[in-house]
Amino acid sequence: AVLLLGPITAALVILGRFSLFHPIQTISVIPTIACSKIALLGQLLHPRQLVNSAVHCVMGIVVAWCCAITIGGRYETLGYTCPQSDGSSQMCLNEYHLILLLAGAFVGLSYSLLGVIHNMNYISFHTVQQYKYLRFKGALPLVVKCSATQALYSIRNFIVVYFFLGYIPKAWFCKTLNLYLNSSVHPLDSIAGLLDLSLVYHLWISASFLLFTWHITLVLFRIFVTELYSFPVQSSFTEDAHQCLAKVLNEKQPMILKFLALQDLALLSQHSPSRRCQVFSLSQPGGHPHNWNAISKECLSMLTDLTQRLVAYHDTVATNGRAKSLSTGSERKTSSETSVTSGTEDLMSPRPTLLMKTPASVFARSVVGTPRTPLTAPFTPDLDSPFASPALRRLTAPVEQCSPWFGTVQSPHVMRRGPKLWSTSTGEKRPMEDICQALFADSQAHIWALEGLSYLVQASFSEDQFGVVQTALPSILSCMLVLQEAVDRHFKLPHASSKPVRSTGSMGDSTHKTLRFALRATLKTAIYRITTTFGDHLNAIQMSAEHRKRLQQFLEYKE
Repeated sequence: AVLLLGPITAALVILGRFSLFHPIQTISVIPTIACSKIALLGQLLHPRQLVNSAVHCVMGIVVAWCCAITIGGRYETLGYTCPQSDGSSQMCLNEYHLILLLAGAFVGLSYSLLGVIHNMNYISFHTVQQYKYLRFKGALPLVVKCSATQALYSIRNFIVVYFFLGYIPKAWFCKTLNLYLNSSVHPLDSIAGLLDLSLVYHLWISASFLLFTWHITLVLFRIFVTELYSFPVQSSFTEDAHQCLAKVLNEKQPMILKFLALQDLALLSQHSPSRRCQVFSLSQPGGHPHNWNAISKECLSMLTDLTQRLVAYHDTVATNGRAKSLSTGSERKTSSETSVTSGTEDLMSPRPTLLMKTPASVFARSVVGTPRTPLTAPFTPDLDSPFASPALRRLTAPVEQCSPWFGTVQSPHVMRRGPKLWSTSTGEKRPMEDICQALFADSQAHIWALEGLSYLVQASFSEDQFGVVQTALPSILSCMLVLQEAVDRHFKLPHASSKPVRSTGSMGDSTHKTLRFALRATLKTAIYRITTTFGDHLNAIQMSAEHRKRLQQFLEYKE
């Protein structure tokens, strides 16, 4: 026993590091958007999702067994004694108990798959802050409605499946448990057996109870996770420095803390003059604005990453889907990218940007367990992935040397006959909408960054006693103007300006579908907030002629 103590302890420590079913790992503040049906299939067949589906099936069976015991009567046991014609008795399979257990497993599997399809693991933050009780009270009718409706559809689908394949589990249980089928009772995998309204009712009420339990747990988790948290701007003790707002903003994981910190930044910049003074304060000793530098640096870095992502995506669309190579792409910097870099290089230290390929991997940021990557990354197609679209492979395929078009300029009339990335066909409208949503999937963080920066700049006009904000004002304006140019350019693309319909009858949160519109409105409002506060004083700021011309449009209220 003493010799085994060491290996057992080591195994316990190693296994304890893994938490496959921890809720934080399955909950995300950035939705995972599949831009094609093949990508969605890849998400459904992911090993973690398969484990998740298996766990939901087992839990569905357990809850269905509890319901069978509670209902009692013909559902109580799996086997019962049935008499034979010769007077003897034998153990027969209770199909009513079996169908209830199988229905629980089917409902659990359906819930797991629909959770991926409808992004039920996505958590959004409410614009209007409410007490937890009021949020729970408001969500309760929707939970009851969704549970009953989803249970009805799940039982309908289960009845169809059991009608055609019900003989398989019956034969397996009979063979495994040495049970027999009672020939004097109508089998339930027949029309006469499934027309039993009492059976259908008990199946539906059990499924509704199971889904209500899961849905109410999800609602409570969302309410408590997104509750407003106030981070200290500065700390008097060194051991508490990691809890300060600037420190949390610069951390990448867990992502939920970063979102909570950005939410707190947006609120303190509007409603807390005392905390704003701490942001504008200077360090003692030294006299450096560490708080403002750290906060503004992270916000500008996020906005710059989003701008670069949009510019990279626009370049891909402009070349009709042909992705540029890294060598030529690094040499041919656009004016927008150059102005962003030059405008913020005094506040931003060089940071490596990991070039993510598939749209799902770019925007699917789980809260923990992911590598330390920037919040945003350029949007580039993954041509080597087995889930890549065949049309995109054709668009991005290089021209062969033996082709008559190699080294020549094609006529625009000939180019029109080729496949286009942006098609107006009905079949491609949905993928294009998914791509637009994936580009702005994490834009809630950028919305808070814009609000926090603009409100702090506005308050600095009268509260910044040391002028710490004025030194960064050119970089902030340049970054916002370049982002506004990229966003306006994006909304000129087909399908980008069409507003999708937000579903209201599902437990899945559809807030991410309209984030790009909220970002555009917030960005324009943030620039107007600064221009209306400083007015003609902004003419003394050094910036490029292009930015000054665009800024003048805001000063004259023509934008």
